[in-house]
Amino acid sequence: MTSRRDFLKKAGVAGVAGATLGAPAIVQAQRKIRWRLQTYAGPALGEHVIKPSIDAFNKAANGEMEIELYYADQLVPTNELFRAMQRGTIDAVQSDDDSIAAPVDISVFGGYFPFGTRYSLDVPVLFNDWGLNEIWEEAYGEIDGVTWLGAGAWDPCHFATKEPIRSLEDLRGKRIFTFPTAGRFLSRFGVVPVNLPWEDIEVAMQTGELDGIAWSGITEDYTVGWADVTSYFLTNNISGAWCGSYFANSKKWDELPDHLKELFKLCMDSSHYYRQHWYWGGEARLRTEGTKLELTSIPDAEWATVEAEALKFWDEIAETSPRCARVVQIFKDYNALMAKAGRPYRYS
Repeated sequence: MTSRRDFLKKAGVAGVAGATLGAPAIVQAQRKIRWRLQTYAGPALGEHVIKPSIDAFNKAANGEMEIELYYADQLVPTNELFRAMQRGTIDAVQSDDDSIAAPVDISVFGGYFPFGTRYSLDVPVLFNDWGLNEIWEEAYGEIDGVTWLGAGAWDPCHFATKEPIRSLEDLRGKRIFTFPTAGRFLSRFGVVPVNLPWEDIEVAMQTGELDGIAWSGITEDYTVGWADVTSYFLTNNISGAWCGSYFANSKKWDELPDHLKELFKLCMDSSHYYRQHWYWGGEARLRTEGTKLELTSIPDAEWATVEAEALKFWDEIAETSPRCARVVQIFKDYNALMAKAGRPYRYS
């Protein structure tokens, strides 16, 4: 009412307010829409994987909407993000399905699904051209309160460790910070998966609570400080790209006008594009020019046993639900086609 009176006074029509209020020429100022979005990433990593796109959104929204960005565990622990978003405690999330304990059968494919991908471009191709978009929409369509908005690729999954890893035996007994599904798989080789808040990892490495990290590629190791508390980087990886998504509270998403929905999706795409070149270039540059981590490798013949074990793991996941079986079949068909295509799609 105060805003309305001020408008009427300035317009010089206070004396005929009753007649004027119903006139279509008068438009009430809309209150700015505010969202709180939490990412899985800590501040140093978030500067790259999401902040540029959120800054761009806030600028392009032209005062109609503002997104407040929060980093890993700032509002709620990462593994509680899904429920918090569902309740409306927060409005949106950037994370993988696995880490936020999304209550869908296909959550195991978020994060690092062992050997599901070889390169970061595999993720958008699988979602946009091989049917994963439709499967993810179907799965989250069965869950009240949360809308899945889309997926993109991050970096590959390598080990950064205090001691050198040059054989599978060297992995045995190592306490490793990693993602839930990746940890389940790596435990087959004697790895002890450890779950800790993201911000505690550097200290845990210094105190000896952890022996290593299998959470990222070398770009993140340098960016977030993990290269300062580890000494070795294993060039073998268990996945060529992390698969992460954007989610929103369904009520808040449905309330947005269409043009702001489109703007948000465009900014998601800009974030996906930025990561494609930032990680791809960073992985190569820091392997060759980085001075903090010594590179080690497990021989190809020995590593082939890990890849073979991954296929058994796939089949076990396929048995958990018909929908998971569909996803596993897509991974099998896709990777078979890439192998048949040969270089540069697959080198072995």
